[in-house]
Amino acid sequence: MALIVQKYGGTSVGDMDRIFKVVRRVAKARSAGDQIVVVLSAMAGETDRLIRLAKQASDTPALREMDMLLSTGECVTTALLAMALEAAGIPAQSFTGRQVGIQTDNAHTNARIEKITAERLKSALADGLVPVVAGFQGINQQSDVTTLGRGGSDLTAVALSAVLSADRCDIYTDVDGVYTADPNMVPSARKLDKITYEEMLEMASLGAKVLQPRSVLFAMKYQVPVCVRSSFTDNSEDIGTLVTKEDKEMEQEVVSGVACDKNQTKITLVDVPDQPGIASKIFSAIAAENVIIDMIIQNIGQDGLTDLSFTVPKADADRAKKILSKLKLDMDISLIGVMDNIAKVSIVGVGMRSHSGTAAKMFTTLACEGINIMMISTSEIKISCVVDAKYAELAVRALHDAFALGKVPVQQGRKKTTAKKRSQ
Repeated sequence: MALIVQKYGGTSVGDMDRIFKVVRRVAKARSAGDQIVVVLSAMAGETDRLIRLAKQASDTPALREMDMLLSTGECVTTALLAMALEAAGIPAQSFTGRQVGIQTDNAHTNARIEKITAERLKSALADGLVPVVAGFQGINQQSDVTTLGRGGSDLTAVALSAVLSADRCDIYTDVDGVYTADPNMVPSARKLDKITYEEMLEMASLGAKVLQPRSVLFAMKYQVPVCVRSSFTDNSEDIGTLVTKEDKEMEQEVVSGVACDKNQTKITLVDVPDQPGIASKIFSAIAAENVIIDMIIQNIGQDGLTDLSFTVPKADADRAKKILSKLKLDMDISLIGVMDNIAKVSIVGVGMRSHSGTAAKMFTTLACEGINIMMISTSEIKISCVVDAKYAELAVRALHDAFALGKVPVQQGRKKTTAKKRSQ
């Protein structure tokens, strides 16, 4: 008997027909002798609907009230599934984040988990119930409702898996696994049987929307096996993609995937004083408003001045610009430039650690397609380039072909999947 946490995304619980499909999947797992904990997202589109309502109520709604509002979406799906399970003869009980003891910090709309007690979950499992947990939410020390950011239900599922010492965390979504690239951009993209935590973390952070990056980081920290599977197929042989620890077989592939992120904005500060403490002042002010900085480039200083460029998520660009506008006069910065029509294209692979020439091959491939590189960022297992957004898909396809990612590695003997590919 295994303990499995099953998480279902918004499209998987988008209406009652899909909720009944979840009931059948839970019933099948229980008939095999497994204990099941279910974590649910809100119905597809519900969070966006609630955000629109909030904007009608106020141009700048308080973040605390946003959390109170947005957390209701998951409460609806958990109650409905618990009712449907009971009607099918499966004892179940729904729980909010508060009720399962998910305690967070005070960062409303993007809170971080600090502690999970999970006592009521353990009791429910001991009583033979199927606990159905509202993902995406918790409470802070003041007992205010908090939410965990976009995709936070993934984090809820992985965190509960860690606390409960679950055998596996299955993430059910509208894709049947992790692909070498977005199949909508690259028809020859291949589904991976398995991927390392590090690779998945990079892919998720770089634009692949299969898993929330923080959930992958949590899984890596606590060694939780995560399987990405489709809730739209009943093919028992389709095991999805396993996200797990690195092994020697994985190291043989130099590049495992190509990712693309079009939700980035480049901000350039012109004529910044080139002196100690300036960068600290700029980025401390931005960090204080919980705006995430990604790539940073500083030019060689001349005449005591330099230019500083960095990227932020598009959703945070206006906030970042407001912060910088306040600093502009104090620091005598000449100009704040904003460029939205950019994309970050990245290659990822643990094999980069032991293979040379990967960066050169990437840059040569882009050059052959006439694609100019604006910014470059690297780590041990990834290389990212900022390019003009209109060349993003061309860049992804060219890199996918250059590194032969559509071919099944001979040493792994994988079979090509015939399952329907959906958007990542």
